[in-house]
Amino acid sequence: MAGLFITFEGGDGSGKSTQVGLLTEWLESDGREVVHSREPGGTELGVELREIILHRRGYIAPRAEALLYAADRAHNIATKVRPAIERGAVVIQDRYLDSSVAYQGAGRVLGAIEVRDLSLWATEALLPDLTVLLDLDPAIGRERIAGGVYDRLEEEKSDFHERVRASYLELAAAEPDRFLVLDATTSVDELAHAIRSRVVGLLT
Repeated sequence: MAGLFITFEGGDGSGKSTQVGLLTEWLESDGREVVHSREPGGTELGVELREIILHRRGYIAPRAEALLYAADRAHNIATKVRPAIERGAVVIQDRYLDSSVAYQGAGRVLGAIEVRDLSLWATEALLPDLTVLLDLDPAIGRERIAGGVYDRLEEEKSDFHERVRASYLELAAAEPDRFLVLDATTSVDELAHAIRSRVVGLLT
């Protein structure tokens, strides 16, 4: 069986973790090997980088932040994702290069093209077979995560998160064959069904 690379994208509170879990259960019940990853933090090195990127107190220059994400991504793809795909596993990952384009390119205003090119270089141009974008109004997302401990990106102001959302939708419009855009306010079961319907067409 051929391997697959499926990524989940969306703003904070969009429900990515829930849908990753449901898709994993469904695939494993069909006898598929499923490998989970996330960015940042999908590997042992990535966990250390995640702590720096998301939880270090104090200022990190935007370009330095983008490079830290790229370093995490390069190592994750080379040591975890590619090997799993090559042996026929389904890799399901929480965030990938589209997050960098949205958060660093648009949110930090570094430029989408430059950030995307950096990620493509870091990953030797690996793109997902499917990217599920759970689209959500940032104000609703903030309500969903209220009461938790915010990381450096979650703490950003509303205009930052509005730029991130707009960037995600632009990316999806530019690559409709790769993206599945879903309204994250839809019920959990309806979202899961829509995702499974799309994944069925990719399984061989």
